[in-house]
Amino acid sequence: MTPTEFIRKWKPVALTERAAAHTHFLDLCKLLEHEDPVSADPTGKWFTFEKGASKSGGGEGFADVWKRNYFAWEYKKKKRDLNAALDQLVRYAAALENPPLQVACDTDRFIIRTAWTNTVPKFFEIELDDLVLPEKREILWAVFHDPERLRPDETRAGVTKEAADKFSAIASRLNGKGTPEDIAHFINQLVFCFFASSVKLLPDGFFHKLLTRVGQRPERAQDYFNSLFEAMEHGGEFDLTDIAHFNGGLFDGRRALPLDQGDIELLVDAGGLDWSMIDPTIFGTLFERFLDPGKRAQIGAHYTDPEKISMIIEPVILRPLRDEWEAVKASIAPIAEKASGIIPRSQSPGDRRSADQATRKLRSKAMELRDAFLHRLATVRILDPACGSGNFLYLALQGIKDLENRVVLECEAMDLQPKALQVGPEIVHGIEINPFAAELARTTIWIGDIQWRRRNGIYSEPPPILRKLDTIECRDAIIAQGPDGAPIEAEWPPAEFIVGNPPFLGAKWMLDDLGEQETEHLRLVYESRVPTTSDLVVYWFEKARASLASAASERAGFVATNMIRGVGNRKIMEEIVDQFGIFEAWSDEPWIVDGADVRVSLVCFSRAKQTEITWNGKPTQRINADLTSGNLDLTLSRRLVENENVAVRGIERGGSFDVSGNQARDWLRAPSNPNGRSNADVLRPFALARELVRRPADKWIIDFSGMTEAQAALYELPYQYAVRQIKQARSTNREVRTSRQWWLFRRSGQLVKEAIDSLDRYIVTGLVWKHRLFTWLPKGVLPDTRLVVIARDDDTTFGVLSSRFHTAWTLRICQYHGVGNDPVYTQGTTFETFPFPDGLTPNISAEHYADDGRAQAIATAARELHRLRSAWLTPPELVKTEPEVVSKFPDRILPTNAAATAALRSRTLTNLYNEPPRWLLDAHAQLDRAVAHAYGWPDDISETDALAKLLDCNLVRLSSSATGSDEDLGIEEE
Repeated sequence: MTPTEFIRKWKPVALTERAAAHTHFLDLCKLLEHEDPVSADPTGKWFTFEKGASKSGGGEGFADVWKRNYFAWEYKKKKRDLNAALDQLVRYAAALENPPLQVACDTDRFIIRTAWTNTVPKFFEIELDDLVLPEKREILWAVFHDPERLRPDETRAGVTKEAADKFSAIASRLNGKGTPEDIAHFINQLVFCFFASSVKLLPDGFFHKLLTRVGQRPERAQDYFNSLFEAMEHGGEFDLTDIAHFNGGLFDGRRALPLDQGDIELLVDAGGLDWSMIDPTIFGTLFERFLDPGKRAQIGAHYTDPEKISMIIEPVILRPLRDEWEAVKASIAPIAEKASGIIPRSQSPGDRRSADQATRKLRSKAMELRDAFLHRLATVRILDPACGSGNFLYLALQGIKDLENRVVLECEAMDLQPKALQVGPEIVHGIEINPFAAELARTTIWIGDIQWRRRNGIYSEPPPILRKLDTIECRDAIIAQGPDGAPIEAEWPPAEFIVGNPPFLGAKWMLDDLGEQETEHLRLVYESRVPTTSDLVVYWFEKARASLASAASERAGFVATNMIRGVGNRKIMEEIVDQFGIFEAWSDEPWIVDGADVRVSLVCFSRAKQTEITWNGKPTQRINADLTSGNLDLTLSRRLVENENVAVRGIERGGSFDVSGNQARDWLRAPSNPNGRSNADVLRPFALARELVRRPADKWIIDFSGMTEAQAALYELPYQYAVRQIKQARSTNREVRTSRQWWLFRRSGQLVKEAIDSLDRYIVTGLVWKHRLFTWLPKGVLPDTRLVVIARDDDTTFGVLSSRFHTAWTLRICQYHGVGNDPVYTQGTTFETFPFPDGLTPNISAEHYADDGRAQAIATAARELHRLRSAWLTPPELVKTEPEVVSKFPDRILPTNAAATAALRSRTLTNLYNEPPRWLLDAHAQLDRAVAHAYGWPDDISETDALAKLLDCNLVRLSSSATGSDEDLGIEEE
């Protein structure tokens, strides 16, 4: 059929909707070269006329035409309200699998509305005569063939960002016009007014008219807004206009702040946005940053997307409730089916009455089951004890409301009477210490609740429109003040489900960030339950564990940095595993925290034993306390006596003690000092962790260790430098020793100096390196604190450490750090727990096993590995050796010329191991074979089997030794 033929046929038609619909749609199929529903899908499973659907607002309805994942289509008689038809499709949408397009048609006009999640809806209107235009036909063609062509570019995130940007300027201008709490409350009132205007909760056009009037008379702005807020507090009249009752605590008698002309112009500008489409999960986060001066540096940062939050909400809350509903529905279905199958034995009044009574009795029984479950949903309690701007609670509430709606729809489809939806914001509870965020959490939840109702075609809003949200409390979730003023444990309200994203703050930084008093109170109150090595987030885990243990809660799920897997935090994790078990975990995921990219772990646990356990999205039998999976639990390993006092961290400076090589050499060449000594006494070459995997940076360090300030001052040039560069910064340090003895390292470094003093060379590895590598440093060089020193100079130890077995052990047992998720090597966790081959342990000197064939084979392979790597890093033709200006220091290896400098720039250990060449793989394979033989294992032993044997070895040695503990394992907060 051609466009002209189609128009000619349908222009004069004046039939009813039902009479015209099928024929009109079949002609459209011909026009747009698409199979008709019966030909394409004889079963009606994915493309059909009159698709049955239960309405969200009650009753049965049909989409006149439906194609899965394409459209729902509603016909109306000519000249009828097509927008009302689109509203009907909104009510059908949930039961029609939420098609991306909704089409209303009266044979003269087509209105197409897009309905993709998280996009701003877009409308296309086409008149019958327009079908002669190719661009209009292309729109209809896309409806049938390719809906993605019509997907809007504008997203809810984009609209939300623009709205938050506009209000940031308003919030900034209001600074000083009230307390921070007053400003936050007023801004939230304004935000809600914009939203209420867009969704027609305020009379159509009223708020725009108010803004126009305010613009004309800015001196009356405060009075106008006060009058509006007063009307919204109780419901009433304002400027001859009826205003609904809102209140909910947002419009609670607190009045507007004064506004000037510039403020009003910004408000008028903000009124041009479609506030109905803002995404509360984004707006709350962005706006919190605008309102809170401490977070304004994060304004340009990303926000946590709902999919990430759902990784907690889904398994902890929604999945078990859906499972419950499936069980209840399985009980309802046969009852409802039996009720629908009852027919009277005859048409006599008595038989019909008996059949009707039997049907009503069965349906009443089915509805009792349904209503009991709906009551359960309406009385669920969800707690986020660090709720921020409410994102977790918002998404949890949306999920519960979706389930409630599904229950009602599915029961209507079983011929049960409709049931009004009851789930509201009162099911969510939050605790938030920041008043800005607590205000925003309430607004986020209110807006989200109203948006959900609109999205599901429900427009009635019984007063008060805003349900009071006293359940969002502004207070500390961990510490409270007792009647006598002493710190006590804060109480959490009973809640079946606990979820959230508690604050990320390492134990090392708590004094700086929380202050001495708060940190002391925290550790005092929880001293018998939470080790002082624990990060702040662990206190939330402990509170949740206790809540489950007391039966006040059933399930919990938190986000934590991936440091939660570390030994310093593991006591609580082990208790959770022992008491309840972890039923779902993501051990390492990217996340956004305060605007920064971090790596996190997601942990879900339940009071009831769970049969389905999921680790990183895959089924498993067990999740261990370090968030590894399976029966190989390396958290059982402990420190071994034979490994003690060998691994030690490098120098912790605590100030700008490092200087360039050129500066150091100038001082070394200087005349002797007043004490007759050379500056060589207080200068040492210095190795930084990052340089060892990149290129050397020629750094030196000033070392006044063991000296008084008067003694240090005798080394004039280094001392003068220290006065200029170090003294002022150190004088304000809160650590008394560090501030008073400003010329000394923050930590003396005596341990590492004593460990390496007698060695001609020593082994080092980075505390945090992308690849777990080991290399040598020569005598005379001091290591940075981000290097872990292994105080051995034999090739056998170097070889064992460089083997795949030690690497596997460290990667399995270590913590991970930063955006790059790089492994952390600590002397306690990764070195002192590792069982070396019998007879080759670190407490035995190399001379004692010099004749051991196993040691010799490992040493030979290790030397070859080091030789090959060194030749690649510093090819002889590109470098030259130059003696240092003072002979007691190692020679310098320098590029021969500028071209060599450029060529050497890419020759780094990191680059070498990013794409390891064949010779490197072969060298490691040879070393791995030698180490496997030393353990008595086959060459091709799998990593899992090797780890299991290493764990067995660790435990056997523990049982035969006098000590072995998990205390002070060298965990450092990075």
